[in-house]
Amino acid sequence: MWASINELKEKIHAGSSEEVVAEYLERIGRSKLNAFISTSGESAISRAKEIDANDIEGPLAGIPVAIKDNISTRCIQTTCASNILKGYVPPYDAHVIERLKKAGAVIIGKTNMDEFAMGTSTETSFYGATKNPWDMERVPGGSSGGSAAAVAGGEAPIALGSDTGGSVRCPASFCGVVGLKPTYGVISRYGLIAYANSLEQIGPFATSVRDVTTLFDVVAGYDPRDSTSVDKEVNYSSSLENNVKGLRIGVPEEYFGEGTDEKVEKAVRDSINTLEELGAKTTTVKMPHTKYALAAYYIIAMSEASSNLARFDGMRYGLRTEDSDWHTTFSQVRASGFGDEVKRRILLGTYALSAGYHDKYYLKALKVRTLIKQDFERAFKDVDVLITPTMPYPAFKLGEKIDDPISLYLADVDTVPINLAGVPSISVPCGFSGGLPIGLQIIGKHFDEATILRAAYTFEENTDFHTKRPEGM
Repeated sequence: MWASINELKEKIHAGSSEEVVAEYLERIGRSKLNAFISTSGESAISRAKEIDANDIEGPLAGIPVAIKDNISTRCIQTTCASNILKGYVPPYDAHVIERLKKAGAVIIGKTNMDEFAMGTSTETSFYGATKNPWDMERVPGGSSGGSAAAVAGGEAPIALGSDTGGSVRCPASFCGVVGLKPTYGVISRYGLIAYANSLEQIGPFATSVRDVTTLFDVVAGYDPRDSTSVDKEVNYSSSLENNVKGLRIGVPEEYFGEGTDEKVEKAVRDSINTLEELGAKTTTVKMPHTKYALAAYYIIAMSEASSNLARFDGMRYGLRTEDSDWHTTFSQVRASGFGDEVKRRILLGTYALSAGYHDKYYLKALKVRTLIKQDFERAFKDVDVLITPTMPYPAFKLGEKIDDPISLYLADVDTVPINLAGVPSISVPCGFSGGLPIGLQIIGKHFDEATILRAAYTFEENTDFHTKRPEGM
């Protein structure tokens, strides 16, 4: 069932939230996408009945929402798609969940993901791979593949994911939906189970820019429990407009390099032409340090992961083995609880931080990160937004790259620089290649979500790619 937030509000007004929630739960129950790790059927229906009985109001009153399974939800299992957290039920809600509940939303389930958000295909999940609604033999992207597939497959109207190096925008591109990675600090990370603190942000999914903006307005906002949270008011839904006259677009040629699919490049350049016809102006910009972004990103992300994941020791929550001493328990729990990709990143991160290598790898990566950030700052002195492909190619087949980690890492070439710089970015559908969606990435200045949302909304209003739906769902 594909319906906008406004259409669902009308349906709820004419009937009930309970009927809408039940319809989505029924659709999830017969799905073959494996987009959800768990559903909150009884509690979701109970919440919907409460909303109906008490006429609870709010921007998302009665609207079902799917949540990536690395965002803490009180009394709902949260596993990060890992065996090591199987059965873990948080005693608290993440900040974004608190805000969703206040807005009247109904949480219908926790979506599948790459284990601990480490991956580009949602194939590293302990609960099996999620399938792409456009082609069941292909990946949905990652790590938030379950959230994107749920929205694209009509199993949820809106969803939340997290983006460390492209994990919202990649699946949005592969699944033909809209995904936003906001400026670092605009959405609180309190309750997001950490992978790489300095890079990750929670971000919304929907089938349209307007619905993404509505969800963004709800979950964004200051939170004193997150030391990186920015005290900034967010209210963009009322200011969306179909107008890009005078908008200055920068096109960084470094993002159209070797490995970019010809049809992807054509679709993106055609999209830029569309915006030009609507009044925008384009210019080529230089981003000279882009070629170092992948190496810097993975050193930083893996280093932070090795530190963050040290807390999973089998003592306080999750998987536990009964042994005589802490050292044995710690090693056995981690050996059997973590998957191969998580172990790989912990080992590489620990190596990069070790004595004798810290300055050679980690410190150098931090210096490169500063250079990449400066590239963006220079570019934005002359332009309002940057436009690039979201992904260099459409969704690849399940199993095609999972045994080649380097190939998977290279898939993030167009998305990781944005996380290193901390700037906002949105992916919107802009075409198809062999029946598979292509994503257009629009990048903005720090805290200038308004401009990228306006550009994305204008593009959407003047094209029909976002209206296409996968067959057989």
